[in-house]
Amino acid sequence: MLADSRTPTIRSLDRINLRLPGETFDAIDASRSARPGAISRNTWITEAIEEKLARDQLKGVEVGGVNDHA
Repeated sequence: MLADSRTPTIRSLDRINLRLPGETFDAIDASRSARPGAISRNTWITEAIEEKLARDQLKGVEVGGVNDHA
């Protein structure tokens, strides 16, 4: 399939593959275990992304659009 033949759609929930070093997973897991209750890695990573986007928005960085960082 050609890259330009795909329909660019945004789903309400989508999957990605995320490659991180083992040390990063260890740090995430340590942070998760320090919190009360059970929290999944997915939830922890989602919260981290939301926090970063909120900080960027406060700094005036464009959030929600297409950026040069892709």
